[in-house]
Amino acid sequence: MKNLHKILIAFISVLAVSCTADDVENRPLVEKISTPEMNAPSTGKQYELIEDNANNDADRFVWKAAKYSESVVVEYTLVMDVSGGDFKTPQTLIKTSDATQAAVLVKNLNQAAIELGAVPGIAKQFDVKVMSSVSGGVPMTSESLITISINAYSGLIAYPFTDWYLVGDASVAGWDNNKDNQPLFRSGTNPKEYKFTGYFKAGAFKLISTLGKWTPMYGKGAGGTIVARATEADPDPASFEIATAGHYTFTMNTTTLTYTLVAYDATTATNYARIGFLGSSRTGNDAGWAGDDTEMTRSTFDSHIWTLKVTLFDGKGKFRANNAWDKSWGGDTAFSSISGGGDIPVARSKYKILFNDLDGSYMMFPNQE
Repeated sequence: MKNLHKILIAFISVLAVSCTADDVENRPLVEKISTPEMNAPSTGKQYELIEDNANNDADRFVWKAAKYSESVVVEYTLVMDVSGGDFKTPQTLIKTSDATQAAVLVKNLNQAAIELGAVPGIAKQFDVKVMSSVSGGVPMTSESLITISINAYSGLIAYPFTDWYLVGDASVAGWDNNKDNQPLFRSGTNPKEYKFTGYFKAGAFKLISTLGKWTPMYGKGAGGTIVARATEADPDPASFEIATAGHYTFTMNTTTLTYTLVAYDATTATNYARIGFLGSSRTGNDAGWAGDDTEMTRSTFDSHIWTLKVTLFDGKGKFRANNAWDKSWGGDTAFSSISGGGDIPVARSKYKILFNDLDGSYMMFPNQE
């Protein structure tokens, strides 16, 4: 009886393997037949882009469908490069699924042109192609292209804030006023409130607001106050002193002209192996929430400070640890926050991002070159 059971199990196993092999063998192989090709707009078209029309359609781009050997969902990507470029690092204008036309917003066409070196107010020529793929594979690119002329506007995002940076031998930059100085993290709700929790060496520091310049400056006053140095003709204020190297929290309010400087216990803080950024702002759609995050660079001076330079799109984003959702941070305000929240709102631009994993503070500087 046991032998009969063994024979039956063996027969079923062989049958299962045979079925699986047959399924793989009979699965249709998708092959390329013909490439997608651009139909509209016509080559030579000129675009005079105006910022007031940023959210309007610049044009509708139309292409002939790619043909594959099987009936499959085809993903299309409309890409742009400088005229005569090799399309190795093009700008993506839009992505579609099975659709062979799409409207491109003025702001998206403008930003792509700026990213590719357009000088605002001066017309520049660009080439546009369409690419297709099936489930991320079997790629094809249009053999022909269209050449368009774009007169872009600056595309700068409004950023009406004053930033303050540490300078001094207690800080990462030393007494150099233009050496990747550590900024204070600005409140998202009160732009006059600033905070930084991080590592300081034994020494002194002051605050400057314009990298490369010594004014405006804030230094230490009496009784928990800060003293401004508005011009080069004004006297130098006293420095804030750090007697013992370690982690501290410095806060400053430029309305009340007050500050606090207190020790921070970082001995129990987690040292994360990786911090990354992800969200719809990475791609302009929900696909930006999927897959690996965009990894940030850890500071060699302070293991809890992370930086990233990246081009982002209109959307939202978050920070997370170790490429997983066990620990993540967000915020409710664009550009900065000194306390966590939901998904961070992001407008399309090229950013320098700083993140502090001790308290979830972030700064996102737009309009980077």
